[in-house]
Amino acid sequence: MQDTLEYVIGSRVRCAGEECGEVAFVVVDPVADKLTHLVVQPDDDSSQGRLVPVHIAIPGPEGVDLNCTRARFDEFEPAVRTYFMPEIEAVGPARGERVLAWPLYGLVMTPTALTGFVPGVDPQLAATTVEHLPAGEVGVRRGERVHAEGGEIGRVQGLAVVPPDSEVSHVLLDEGHLWGRKRVAIPIRDVIGIDADGVSVGLTKDQIKDLPPVDVAGLEASAAQTA
Repeated sequence: MQDTLEYVIGSRVRCAGEECGEVAFVVVDPVADKLTHLVVQPDDDSSQGRLVPVHIAIPGPEGVDLNCTRARFDEFEPAVRTYFMPEIEAVGPARGERVLAWPLYGLVMTPTALTGFVPGVDPQLAATTVEHLPAGEVGVRRGERVHAEGGEIGRVQGLAVVPPDSEVSHVLLDEGHLWGRKRVAIPIRDVIGIDADGVSVGLTKDQIKDLPPVDVAGLEASAAQTA
Protein backbone atom coordinates (compact mmCIF):
# COMPACT_ATOMS: atom_id res chain seq x y z
CA MET A 1 0.00 0.00 0.00
CA GLN A 2 1.55 3.27 -1.11
CA ASP A 3 2.17 6.24 1.18
CA THR A 4 1.23 4.33 4.33
CA LEU A 5 3.02 2.53 7.15
CA GLU A 6 1.69 -0.92 8.05
CA TYR A 7 1.81 -2.05 11.67
CA VAL A 8 1.27 -5.80 11.83
CA ILE A 9 0.27 -7.06 15.26
CA GLY A 10 2.70 -9.79 16.32
CA SER A 11 5.69 -8.22 14.56
CA ARG A 12 9.10 -8.47 16.21
CA VAL A 13 10.39 -5.27 17.81
CA ARG A 14 13.95 -3.98 18.15
CA CYS A 15 15.28 -1.22 20.40
CA ALA A 16 18.32 0.43 18.78
CA GLY A 17 18.88 -2.82 16.87
CA GLU A 18 18.50 -5.07 19.93
CA GLU A 19 15.63 -7.57 20.01
CA CYS A 20 13.27 -6.53 22.80
CA GLY A 21 9.87 -8.15 22.20
CA GLU A 22 6.85 -8.15 19.91
CA VAL A 23 3.79 -6.01 19.20
CA ALA A 24 1.10 -7.44 21.48
CA PHE A 25 -1.61 -5.02 20.34
CA VAL A 26 -2.06 -1.44 19.18
CA VAL A 27 -3.85 1.53 20.75
CA VAL A 28 -5.99 3.97 18.78
CA ASP A 29 -7.86 7.17 19.41
CA PRO A 30 -11.26 6.24 17.92
CA VAL A 31 -12.41 9.87 17.75
CA ALA A 32 -9.42 11.18 15.80
CA ASP A 33 -8.90 7.86 13.97
CA LYS A 34 -5.22 7.90 14.95
CA LEU A 35 -2.82 5.21 16.03
CA THR A 36 -1.22 6.49 19.23
CA HIS A 37 0.75 3.64 20.80
CA LEU A 38 2.08 0.16 20.27
CA VAL A 39 1.92 -2.19 23.23
CA VAL A 40 5.18 -4.12 23.11
CA GLN A 41 5.47 -7.29 25.17
CA PRO A 42 9.09 -7.90 26.23
CA ASP A 43 10.59 -11.32 25.56
CA ASP A 44 10.85 -11.73 29.32
CA ASP A 45 7.35 -13.06 30.07
CA SER A 46 7.55 -11.75 33.63
CA SER A 47 7.66 -8.18 32.34
CA GLN A 48 4.57 -6.14 31.53
CA GLY A 49 3.80 -4.87 28.05
CA ARG A 50 4.91 -1.27 27.54
CA LEU A 51 3.02 1.63 25.95
CA VAL A 52 5.36 2.81 23.19
CA PRO A 53 4.50 6.11 21.43
CA VAL A 54 3.97 5.39 17.77
CA HIS A 55 6.11 8.33 16.65
CA ILE A 56 9.30 6.46 17.67
CA ALA A 57 8.25 3.24 15.91
CA ILE A 58 9.32 2.51 12.33
CA PRO A 59 7.75 -0.60 10.74
CA GLY A 60 9.54 -2.56 8.05
CA PRO A 61 9.73 -5.98 6.38
CA GLU A 62 11.64 -7.46 9.32
CA GLY A 63 9.51 -5.97 12.08
CA VAL A 64 9.38 -2.68 13.98
CA ASP A 65 12.39 -0.61 14.99
CA LEU A 66 12.12 1.73 17.96
CA ASN A 67 14.16 4.89 18.07
CA CYS A 68 15.21 4.32 21.69
CA THR A 69 17.52 2.20 23.79
CA ARG A 70 16.38 -0.84 25.74
CA ALA A 71 16.85 1.13 28.96
CA ARG A 72 14.50 3.85 27.69
CA PHE A 73 12.00 1.22 26.56
CA ASP A 74 11.88 -0.22 30.08
CA GLU A 75 10.88 3.23 31.37
CA PHE A 76 7.68 3.45 29.32
CA GLU A 77 4.37 3.10 31.14
CA PRO A 78 3.00 -0.45 31.49
CA ALA A 79 -0.12 -1.23 29.48
CA VAL A 80 -1.68 -3.21 32.31
CA ARG A 81 -1.67 -2.94 36.08
CA THR A 82 -2.11 -5.74 38.59
CA TYR A 83 -3.78 -5.18 41.93
CA PHE A 84 -4.05 -7.59 44.86
CA MET A 85 -7.16 -7.89 47.00
CA PRO A 86 -7.90 -10.19 49.93
CA GLU A 87 -10.39 -12.91 49.04
CA ILE A 88 -13.03 -11.90 51.58
CA GLU A 89 -16.73 -11.35 51.27
CA ALA A 90 -18.10 -7.92 50.50
CA VAL A 91 -16.75 -5.44 53.03
CA GLY A 92 -18.42 -2.31 51.76
CA PRO A 93 -20.08 -0.78 48.76
CA ALA A 94 -18.18 -0.99 45.50
CA ARG A 95 -18.03 2.44 43.94
CA GLY A 96 -17.40 2.12 40.24
CA GLU A 97 -13.94 0.69 39.72
CA ARG A 98 -12.41 2.02 42.93
CA VAL A 99 -12.27 -1.48 44.34
CA LEU A 100 -9.69 -2.26 41.66
CA ALA A 101 -7.63 0.80 42.44
CA TRP A 102 -7.53 0.25 46.17
CA PRO A 103 -6.52 -3.33 47.07
CA LEU A 104 -7.71 -3.04 50.69
CA TYR A 105 -10.80 -0.96 49.92
CA GLY A 106 -13.69 -1.49 52.32
CA LEU A 107 -12.09 -1.03 55.74
CA VAL A 108 -14.65 -0.63 58.56
CA MET A 109 -14.34 0.08 62.23
CA THR A 110 -13.68 -3.27 63.94
CA PRO A 111 -10.10 -4.38 64.73
CA THR A 112 -10.42 -7.26 62.28
CA ALA A 113 -11.84 -5.15 59.50
CA LEU A 114 -9.35 -2.35 60.06
CA THR A 115 -6.78 -4.60 58.47
CA GLY A 116 -9.10 -6.54 56.20
CA PHE A 117 -7.72 -9.84 57.55
CA VAL A 118 -8.73 -12.37 60.23
CA PRO A 119 -6.15 -12.63 63.07
CA GLY A 120 -4.05 -15.77 62.85
CA VAL A 121 -5.20 -16.57 59.31
CA ASP A 122 -2.94 -16.03 56.33
CA PRO A 123 -4.72 -13.76 53.84
CA GLN A 124 -5.43 -15.10 50.37
CA LEU A 125 -4.72 -12.36 47.87
CA ALA A 126 -6.49 -12.39 44.53
CA ALA A 127 -4.71 -10.74 41.60
CA THR A 128 -6.78 -8.50 39.35
CA THR A 129 -5.23 -7.23 36.12
CA VAL A 130 -6.74 -4.29 34.28
CA GLU A 131 -5.72 -2.43 31.15
CA HIS A 132 -3.95 0.88 31.69
CA LEU A 133 -4.48 2.82 28.47
CA PRO A 134 -4.70 6.57 27.86
CA ALA A 135 -8.16 7.95 28.57
CA GLY A 136 -10.57 7.61 25.68
CA GLU A 137 -8.34 5.26 23.70
CA VAL A 138 -8.92 1.59 22.90
CA GLY A 139 -6.77 -1.44 22.23
CA VAL A 140 -6.99 -3.39 18.98
CA ARG A 141 -5.67 -6.95 19.03
CA ARG A 142 -4.67 -9.45 16.40
CA GLY A 143 -7.42 -11.95 15.70
CA GLU A 144 -10.29 -9.72 16.80
CA ARG A 145 -13.42 -10.40 14.78
CA VAL A 146 -14.45 -8.06 12.01
CA HIS A 147 -18.22 -7.84 11.62
CA ALA A 148 -19.76 -6.78 8.34
CA GLU A 149 -23.42 -6.31 7.51
CA GLY A 150 -24.62 -9.88 7.53
CA GLY A 151 -22.06 -11.44 9.87
CA GLU A 152 -18.41 -11.98 10.64
CA ILE A 153 -16.09 -11.51 7.69
CA GLY A 154 -12.53 -11.93 9.01
CA ARG A 155 -9.95 -11.26 11.70
CA VAL A 156 -7.85 -8.17 12.41
CA GLN A 157 -4.15 -8.42 11.55
CA GLY A 158 -2.99 -4.82 11.86
CA LEU A 159 -3.46 -1.21 10.84
CA ALA A 160 -2.23 0.99 8.01
CA VAL A 161 -1.53 4.60 8.91
CA VAL A 162 -0.59 7.76 7.05
CA PRO A 163 2.53 9.59 8.27
CA PRO A 164 3.44 11.92 9.84
CA ASP A 165 0.35 12.08 12.13
CA SER A 166 -0.35 8.32 12.19
CA GLU A 167 -3.91 8.76 10.96
CA VAL A 168 -5.43 5.31 10.45
CA SER A 169 -6.28 4.76 6.81
CA HIS A 170 -7.18 1.05 6.77
CA VAL A 171 -7.79 -1.93 9.03
CA LEU A 172 -5.82 -4.92 7.74
CA LEU A 173 -7.49 -8.30 7.97
CA ASP A 174 -7.65 -11.80 6.62
CA GLU A 175 -10.96 -12.32 4.85
CA GLY A 176 -12.51 -15.70 4.09
CA HIS A 177 -11.81 -19.30 5.06
CA LEU A 178 -8.53 -21.17 5.13
CA TRP A 179 -9.10 -22.50 1.62
CA GLY A 180 -10.01 -19.11 0.17
CA ARG A 181 -8.34 -16.56 2.39
CA LYS A 182 -6.96 -13.26 1.17
CA ARG A 183 -5.55 -10.20 2.87
CA VAL A 184 -7.62 -7.06 2.43
CA ALA A 185 -7.65 -3.51 3.77
CA ILE A 186 -10.89 -1.94 5.04
CA PRO A 187 -10.91 1.87 4.64
CA ILE A 188 -11.25 3.55 8.02
CA ARG A 189 -14.23 5.55 6.71
CA ASP A 190 -16.15 2.25 6.59
CA VAL A 191 -15.36 1.32 10.21
CA ILE A 192 -18.36 2.18 12.35
CA GLY A 193 -17.24 0.89 15.74
CA ILE A 194 -14.58 -0.83 17.84
CA ASP A 195 -15.66 -2.49 21.07
CA ALA A 196 -15.36 -5.69 23.13
CA ASP A 197 -17.01 -7.68 20.32
CA GLY A 198 -14.43 -6.60 17.73
CA VAL A 199 -14.52 -4.23 14.77
CA SER A 200 -17.77 -3.36 12.98
CA VAL A 201 -17.78 -2.10 9.40
CA GLY A 202 -20.55 -0.62 7.30
CA LEU A 203 -19.96 -2.91 4.34
CA THR A 204 -21.64 -6.10 3.22
CA LYS A 205 -19.77 -9.37 2.93
CA ASP A 206 -19.97 -9.14 -0.86
CA GLN A 207 -18.45 -5.64 -0.84
CA ILE A 208 -15.53 -6.85 1.26
CA LYS A 209 -15.02 -9.90 -0.93
CA ASP A 210 -14.77 -7.55 -3.92
CA LEU A 211 -11.92 -5.57 -2.33
CA PRO A 212 -8.55 -6.23 -3.98
CA PRO A 213 -5.95 -8.19 -1.96
CA VAL A 214 -3.10 -6.22 -0.43
CA ASP A 215 0.56 -7.15 -0.08
CA VAL A 216 1.81 -6.17 3.37
CA ALA A 217 5.24 -7.23 4.59
CA GLY A 218 4.93 -9.49 7.62
CA LEU A 219 1.19 -10.02 7.35
CA GLU A 220 1.38 -13.48 5.80
CA ALA A 221 3.44 -14.94 8.65
CA SER A 222 1.24 -13.20 11.21
CA ALA A 223 -1.92 -14.61 9.64
CA ALA A 224 -0.49 -18.13 9.65
CA GLN A 225 0.03 -17.93 13.42
CA THR A 226 -3.64 -17.11 14.01
CA ALA A 227 -5.09 -19.58 11.53
